[in-house]
Amino acid sequence: MNTQTFHGVVHQINASPTGGVPKLPAESAQVERDGIVGDDQQDRQHHGGPERALCLFSLEMIEELQREGHPIEPGTAGENLTIQGIPWGRVTPGARFVFESGVEAQVASYTTPCKTIAGSFVDGASKRISQKLRPGNSRVYARVVKEGMIRTGERVELHTSA
Repeated sequence: MNTQTFHGVVHQINASPTGGVPKLPAESAQVERDGIVGDDQQDRQHHGGPERALCLFSLEMIEELQREGHPIEPGTAGENLTIQGIPWGRVTPGARFVFESGVEAQVASYTTPCKTIAGSFVDGASKRISQKLRPGNSRVYARVVKEGMIRTGERVELHTSA
């Protein structure tokens, strides 16, 4: 099976010790099977757990949304990791993120936009990042394959099937 590798960087690490949004920036974070240590979720039915340990989103998508007039910023859509430089349309279930530090995460699913992130969108239109409505614009959930410490600014690779 052919694979392709894309290179990017961790633009921002985001966590919320009390749950909810916005998630606030951190210079580094310990990543474990259930996600970032010190990050909490208020709704455990729809967020968190091993299959939704990390939420990842694209800096370039955030910038595109800002150009459209949305008041979104890194962390306000609830993502734990804001990634820069990866072609986001290639981020699909099964793809693997391999971080410079050795941490590895595998994309498990696309996220479903919810009302808690509505403040990041004009008129609360969080469905703007729905995979069903706008393929390639969604945040993703990932399972942690290899634990460790990650840092803002470290390199990351996306490995995906061609």
